[in-house]
Amino acid sequence: MTTQTETSHAASPSVDPDEVAKFSKLSAEWWDPHGKMAPLHKINPLRLAFIRDAVCRKFDRSARSLNCLSGLRMLDIGCGAGLLCEPFARLGAQVIGVDPSESNIAAAKLHAERSHLSIDYRCTTLEQMDARERFDIVLAMEVVEHVTDVGAFLDRCAAIMKPSGLMVVSTLNRTWKSFALAIVGAEYVLRWLPRGTHQWEKFVTPEELTRHLERNKLGITEQAGVVYSPFADRWSTSSDMDVNYMVVAESLE
Repeated sequence: MTTQTETSHAASPSVDPDEVAKFSKLSAEWWDPHGKMAPLHKINPLRLAFIRDAVCRKFDRSARSLNCLSGLRMLDIGCGAGLLCEPFARLGAQVIGVDPSESNIAAAKLHAERSHLSIDYRCTTLEQMDARERFDIVLAMEVVEHVTDVGAFLDRCAAIMKPSGLMVVSTLNRTWKSFALAIVGAEYVLRWLPRGTHQWEKFVTPEELTRHLERNKLGITEQAGVVYSPFADRWSTSSDMDVNYMVVAESLE
């Protein structure tokens, strides 16, 4: 059950109240690598490396440097309990994590405090943020398939990105293959995720994502599929974007 504050946040155009409630229930388990969020922990190193390397190429930094993101302002939308925020804060970024779930933000703040990290966590929505704020890096990782209006959401993402910045989006393609693997396989057969975590009709094709980005004068400069090998028990990037995929978008101007 969502709190009164969570419900008010969920009234924003791109936020689905049912999605907020769903992930709020998982807030206490975010940092358990063997719990219900285990798949996210397993894929996290791949996501981190993809984002870090894209940012370092864009801003001419060395990915080997311990402070390679120093001086860069990063926004993680739908940050959950901070699985991406904390590693990037350690790399020197000024990280702002936003999530409409009070319980997620509470879990994020507690874990950051215990880890002695300074991260600006906010229980809010993208639409409710100060329209004057601007970021070097905007992350929308596994978010667009949970919003009510993908176009409006990406419009707002583009608006808060600095002209010289970049956006990284990861999501699920709407194919029969993704239905078989991401929903039937992951939720019902392997039980990696709670049933009902995803709704196939809300998955976003690369073509749809490209159109939304181009409307905001953004172009995709990098893209990669994300695939799981049951034999190696690990995730890796691939040219196969039929299920999971990630893109980097930058200004076309």
